[in-house]
Amino acid sequence: VAARAGGEPAGSAPAQVPAGPVVPTPSDVPASSVGPGEDAVSIVLEEVSRTGVFPLADLGEDMTLVAGLGFDSLMLQELAVNIGRRAPGFRSEDLFAPGLTVGGLIALLDPDRPRTAAPGRPPSPRARAADWGTATASVDDFPEVALFEERLASITAGGAEFPYFRVHEGTIRDTTVIGDRSYLSFGSYNYLGISGHPAVNEAVHRAVERYGTSVSASRALSGERELTIRLERALAGFLGVGDCLTLVSGHATNVTAIGHLVGAEDLVLHDALAHDSILQGCALSGAARRPFAHNDSGDLEHLLRINRSRFRRVLVVVEGAYSMDGDLVDLPAVIELKKRYGALLMVDEAHSIGTVGEHGRGVGEFFGVDRSDVDLWMGTLSKSFASCGGYLGGSARMVRWLRHTLPGFVYSVGLTPANAAAALAATELIAAEPHRVRALRRNAELFLGLAAAAGLPTGSSADTPIVPVVLGDSARTLRVADRLFARGVVADPIFHPAVEEGLSRLRFFLTSEHREDDVRRAVAVLAEEVAAAARL
Repeated sequence: VAARAGGEPAGSAPAQVPAGPVVPTPSDVPASSVGPGEDAVSIVLEEVSRTGVFPLADLGEDMTLVAGLGFDSLMLQELAVNIGRRAPGFRSEDLFAPGLTVGGLIALLDPDRPRTAAPGRPPSPRARAADWGTATASVDDFPEVALFEERLASITAGGAEFPYFRVHEGTIRDTTVIGDRSYLSFGSYNYLGISGHPAVNEAVHRAVERYGTSVSASRALSGERELTIRLERALAGFLGVGDCLTLVSGHATNVTAIGHLVGAEDLVLHDALAHDSILQGCALSGAARRPFAHNDSGDLEHLLRINRSRFRRVLVVVEGAYSMDGDLVDLPAVIELKKRYGALLMVDEAHSIGTVGEHGRGVGEFFGVDRSDVDLWMGTLSKSFASCGGYLGGSARMVRWLRHTLPGFVYSVGLTPANAAAALAATELIAAEPHRVRALRRNAELFLGLAAAAGLPTGSSADTPIVPVVLGDSARTLRVADRLFARGVVADPIFHPAVEEGLSRLRFFLTSEHREDDVRRAVAVLAEEVAAAARL
């Protein structure tokens, strides 16, 4: 996280106090209080060693943190937090003084300790190649690479075509063109058919002509563009929240948001089917993490009851619509638990915004909840909004704080003018043309009803445009997907590790553009091929 995506070297201004949070210390605390059984020397040397990744034996009191050991501002902040946990009352701002040495840091914790010359320390033994495995020195030799290649080969071992990374030759709506052949497509997130809409394309053209193809730096440095300001206001109005912040990647939005909201003193409770971006955010944060059984508010309540008092903050993370199963979160139940146990709540609406609710305003609209009952509404711009990126919505005060402190925003380039223009035009279209959401809902209900009538296993899918057909066996799933493709129907085969072993499936994403006859034909062809595969 110290590297800055905008191209600026991390630690370019190491002596400055970072914008993020530091350990709070009341002004009337005269000195730190070292914990029982610990001394200032041990605390400082151990934490400098851990944060700076230096062998403990190589550290001396005369070494400077910045010039000598290479600490940048983020490393200093991490060091301050870690020392503050072990020495309550530590004045963290003192740590950012230019030229501070390890010995000077020890003196900040224990001012009465007499300064002694640093003892002579033997140099660390010279590392030898025999001390590590040769497979760790080249990515090509990683065992994970060999395992990946074995799995890749097994996918097509039965003679089926490789089902991924096909080249599409135009906009994907209800149909797509691959290799000059037209296919009925159920593999796109273009839920409302807005990607490729003339109004969206025209808005993009105007934006590129006026602003170019990139904003070229972070918004804090290069300034704002009217398009992005208008987009965030439109999204806030669409969601019914105080303010919104847009970022360049949906996946990175979850990673940086969770990594920023919680830390090592905190707990994240997430649905067992949480997206990878949520899990990566948990890993970045350093918080403890526990999954609860999918959509099981009883299990969530149990984890909150036994754990809430043990942590500073508890963040509950759920998704509006789960993209593997096609079901909705029981949002009212989660909100009730959030309030009862004083937890924070984040809702990832990547697949529910634009698709769920009377006007496509997501699970908040679907369940009629008070928007302020959710601390953080997250969503992506790459699906219903026909663009690319992510957003975070909530109270104006919280968003203002995020705008100045969120690493994935402050240290990243802003949305391109083209993406901002596309998302803004899409937001306006969704609001102006409510028939798109109604058509999507009709098509999803038709597909699900026909699949159920044909005896196809669709699991818990309901009230979303995502319908999985769970076939269980990976080879069987791939065989059915291959036969559908041969008959002109595109559907995604999903295997382990994306889903649990034995739960391989085909996923069908409905759009507002699908015609009734095409939906009926797709389900009929699917039922025939599933039955044929079962006989083999």
